[in-house]
Amino acid sequence: MAEHESDREGREPDEQGTPFDEDAAWRAIVEGYGQEPADPPGAKPFKPVEDLALPEPEKDTESDTDKAPVRPLGSSVSFAPGVGPRDYTPAEPAEGEDDEGHFVPPEPPPLPDADTTAKFAWLGVVGGPILLLLAVLLGWEMTWWLTTLGIGGFLGGFATLVMRMRTDDDEQDGDPGRGAVV
Repeated sequence: MAEHESDREGREPDEQGTPFDEDAAWRAIVEGYGQEPADPPGAKPFKPVEDLALPEPEKDTESDTDKAPVRPLGSSVSFAPGVGPRDYTPAEPAEGEDDEGHFVPPEPPPLPDADTTAKFAWLGVVGGPILLLLAVLLGWEMTWWLTTLGIGGFLGGFATLVMRMRTDDDEQDGDPGRGAVV
């Protein structure tokens, strides 16, 4: 019957059976450094890379006419270099053909004009950190007005943009949490 860890805890190391020679174990490791260990009994060695695509040779004594044709291993489709699904180019349309299926999206509407307050808010949000980054990269002295302009511009611009966000209070049609109204 095997001993359990709980049985060994109360005993001294030299009472646990044969003493362990740590120096001998380290010497064996150092002597075997760089040597490939022997394969365990019954293990098959790895095949070289060149032979991986070939099927295993069968050890039966049937004639060659009774065997099924040799097929490549695996089920993936392999393509020759330069030939594959991404190398496909569609045929050029003939001169007389009309391109009926081609979709041309309409021109998008122009962006609305931003008011002056929004422009200065975005200038503070983007310009404040850029100003501080330039001051650090160019080695400028970080004076109180430069710090106030950078940090204050960012915080003021951010607060302005948040306060001016639409809240969708214009649509007082009903409680949106009621679901679909039929």
